Amino acid sequence: MSTPPDPAVLYPDVAACGGLAAALRAAADGRLDSVLAASPDSASMTYAVVASTLPHREPLRISAGTYERRWSIRGEEAFQGLCLIDGDTDDLAQVARAARAWHDGDALDDIRRAAPFAHPTGRFEVPDLDPVRLVEAEWQGMLLEAGELEYSWREQYQALVEAAYAEPALRALYPFTSHWALRFSSTTRPSLTFGSPCLSAGGDGTYGVGTGFITPNLGVFTTAAEAAALAVRHLPTGFGPVTLGRPLEP
Repeated sequence: MSTPPDPAVLYPDVAACGGLAAALRAAADGRLDSVLAASPDSASMTYAVVASTLPHREPLRISAGTYERRWSIRGEEAFQGLCLIDGDTDDLAQVARAARAWHDGDALDDIRRAAPFAHPTGRFEVPDLDPVRLVEAEWQGMLLEAGELEYSWREQYQALVEAAYAEPALRALYPFTSHWALRFSSTTRPSLTFGSPCLSAGGDGTYGVGTGFITPNLGVFTTAAEAAALAVRHLPTGFGPVTLGRPLEP
């Protein structure tokens, strides 16, 4: 891989401001002057964070591209560390608008309206950490993600997620993926509970169900609905209702 250009070459305006945090304030026409925007000394040209007034939001992370002039954002919720909004653009003024809206506690769709490059991931915010709502938020994020994939087997994986969501017993559990295999937990993140069947989409158009990771020892089917139905029949007794996952030790 070629050596990346000096950040000052890609971002002369950022260099002139003394760093990304200062460049964001300059691009915001005064709307970020009172907002905590900071960059670490070791990456002042390429990284910045903007705090939020909402305690359930982590600071918005803003990163500059290494090989081309571009910025990306990532906004996470605080308890699980999962992404609520992301996106990338070559327009620093839009980044500043997204940062201000994130800071002010604007709704995710309102952030997108303020800065169209910002992309809500489908998860919605659950400030009170209600496990039932966290489960639904994760399903919504997974359904949106499955529909937006660009891989050749997107339709098959999407069918698998939608078939699992159509089963009430699976829809009531917390979904998660590992290498695009679909599994279910009786606790939310950050500490998942293993033990449910594993659903997988094969490259040949089939759908597998197994007790282990991508090992379809319980059955292989030609439709996602058949696989999801078998997974329901093999759920452990007493697996659920979903409870809040314990925070991980530091």
